[in-house]
Amino acid sequence: MPNDVRLSKPTAASGGWGSLESVAGILKREGHAAGTALLLPKQNKHDGFQCVSCAWAKPNPPHLMEFCENGAKATAWDLTSNRLDPGFFASHTVRELEGWSDFELEQAGRLTGPMRWDAASDRYVPVEWAAAFAAIGAELKGLDPKEVVFYASGRASNEAAFMWQLMARMYGSNNLPDSSNMCHESTSVALPEAIGVPVGTTTLDDFDTTGCILIFGQNTAVNSPRMLHQLDDAAARGVPIIIFNPLREHGMERFTNPQNPAQMLATGSRRLAAQYHQVLPGGDLAALAGLCKLVLEWDAARAAGDAAVVDHDFIAEHTHGFEAFARSMRALDWAEIERRSGLTRALLEQVARAYVAADATTGIYGMGLTQHRAGVENIRMLVNLLLLRGNIGKPGAGICPVRGHSNVQGQRAVWITEKPELAPLDRFAELFGFEPPRDKGMDVVEAAGGVIDGKVKAVLQLGGNLVRSLPERGLLEAAWRRLPLTVMLTTKLNRSHLVHGESAWLLPCLSRIEFDRQASGVQVVSVEDSTMGIHPSHGQREPASPDLLSEPAIIAGIAKATLAANPKVDWDAWVGDYRLVRHAIAACKPEWYSDYDNRMRQEGGFVRPNPARQRNWRTGTGKANFLALESLDADPDIRLGGEGTFNLVTVRSNDQFNTTVYGFNDRFRGIDGSRDIVMMNAADMARLALPTGALVTLETVADDGVARVVAGLQAVPFDLPPGCIAGYYPELNPLLPLWHHATKSHVPAAKSIPVRLSTAAG
Repeated sequence: MPNDVRLSKPTAASGGWGSLESVAGILKREGHAAGTALLLPKQNKHDGFQCVSCAWAKPNPPHLMEFCENGAKATAWDLTSNRLDPGFFASHTVRELEGWSDFELEQAGRLTGPMRWDAASDRYVPVEWAAAFAAIGAELKGLDPKEVVFYASGRASNEAAFMWQLMARMYGSNNLPDSSNMCHESTSVALPEAIGVPVGTTTLDDFDTTGCILIFGQNTAVNSPRMLHQLDDAAARGVPIIIFNPLREHGMERFTNPQNPAQMLATGSRRLAAQYHQVLPGGDLAALAGLCKLVLEWDAARAAGDAAVVDHDFIAEHTHGFEAFARSMRALDWAEIERRSGLTRALLEQVARAYVAADATTGIYGMGLTQHRAGVENIRMLVNLLLLRGNIGKPGAGICPVRGHSNVQGQRAVWITEKPELAPLDRFAELFGFEPPRDKGMDVVEAAGGVIDGKVKAVLQLGGNLVRSLPERGLLEAAWRRLPLTVMLTTKLNRSHLVHGESAWLLPCLSRIEFDRQASGVQVVSVEDSTMGIHPSHGQREPASPDLLSEPAIIAGIAKATLAANPKVDWDAWVGDYRLVRHAIAACKPEWYSDYDNRMRQEGGFVRPNPARQRNWRTGTGKANFLALESLDADPDIRLGGEGTFNLVTVRSNDQFNTTVYGFNDRFRGIDGSRDIVMMNAADMARLALPTGALVTLETVADDGVARVVAGLQAVPFDLPPGCIAGYYPELNPLLPLWHHATKSHVPAAKSIPVRLSTAAG
């Protein structure tokens, strides 16, 4: 409840004793504390298991303890001793469970066997696997494949993801949205246009030689804490780490390395951020443009004989569109740059001086750049800045999008995509003897719209919690209940299982951390990290229930019940030996995956090729492309004005991963006990006469006839710019309109939502 919130001084540094205490707490709460603790040293190790949390790169050789606080929480969450057996569901109707919080639902434990929803009793009841597959297959056969959505979460392995997309395409659907659609699809659109690849260009080795690190809209301490080791090492070498973020995130400013005895024993920490700039939400585009403008101005103003500020040789040989870009920068007005960014020219000059002083710079970013209407342009502008000094394709430099979910990049690389041009469809036809659909499928925004307007008839989820994570919840939940069919591959109970279709199925699967025994023995799966490194993952623990199946086995069961027999696709053989799945993946794209199984098993795994690292630009022009900017407006829908209107940023706490909430202690922000809060600038609270703890209501500012309201939020002071507020995802998703997304990538613009704030009294 809102009145449970407790405020305290934020934790001064990430890592350290606070992280160890938090991990100890969740180990105790989830059970199997000693056994799970003994497994943690195997996390993110070549002979161990790959973390089910973030996708940050795995060093070779690894640290002694190659896991972070949130990774340990994810492992404890997966290996909980709590169970949801048939007796649990016999005692609780679905309507009753809808009253439970998200935390309570997932905390209840692991599902133990397949279930179907029984309308007469409003309960999930046990069902045999064969019966579940037969019923699901019969329903899918009666539907138009174009009206069926196959969603994939980033937790799925490469093997499961490949089988999932192949099943969908053999069925006749390219409706393959995934978690990337909600976060880094802006990256997948921007980077191919700019440098010819859809992924970043940096490796962990680049952190050892970089001379400057720029971080935009990425809260490393919460979303990818293992990266703090690379940042800590860079800071120790004197590398300036410069952060742009609307919120003052204390976990990003200082770090106590848990693997550094001196820091731990002395309760010391190292300052990470040399500069921290609180840019306005959506103001990164203007800030980046200002930096580009300064570099160009300084280069033009240099005295005869002085070294060039811009790398003209690199630009001449490797880039296209420089002159048009430079003209667009020169035309920008400094007053507009300052107004839109919220930063002065003097502050941007501090950043630019550090940038031009470095021989190599790394540009890191997260959803603070991608989740805006101009998310693609945000990333292109960061590329522009890096290209000005040749900072792509050389040691110590590059662009580094930080992926969230553990295998979200890998599943896209095995063709979980709604865009047919990104999949080797001709090769699929040749190898597997079917004609793949060639029409564009639905991304998550289009799928949500299809559910709302009734065009989508079935949603199958390979993991995930779409009812909670998608925009437009007010319209979506009612429409979701009208779906003829929902099928969920999952490990635990979440909101998407309670807000379900007319025919609903829960198909519980093994965790990646559990032994997966098939006909050929214990199986190994693979995942890809943010730097294109592909690693094996070995099960370490007995399954939560003997009645669980692996994701590949469940996918094969659905496929066999739905599709006509195909002599070129032996689903049973693939389930019996995942090496055969990897051989199939390699046959589809030898350039990336040749000798997949053997290379994966080498120490450190293997890295997919990245032409941009060698300055091989696979773009339409054959070169890296500058973008001439047309507007500094990153969020053209944001038209705030009048008392009580604000720009809302949704954020995560250090006690959650995506929609999974591990607890209610956001210690880096000093907020504990509740997630029903709104963080506000203290001056704004004073102006509105709002005391700490005042109950407020937020309503989206939009003239589209849809009411989007979240009430019962407690106002708390926080260090962020005036006119801006922040609150937790996914609790504030009801405020996010479906149409408020990046124009070119359809990523929901959750980092800038126009809202009106009112008090409980009116």
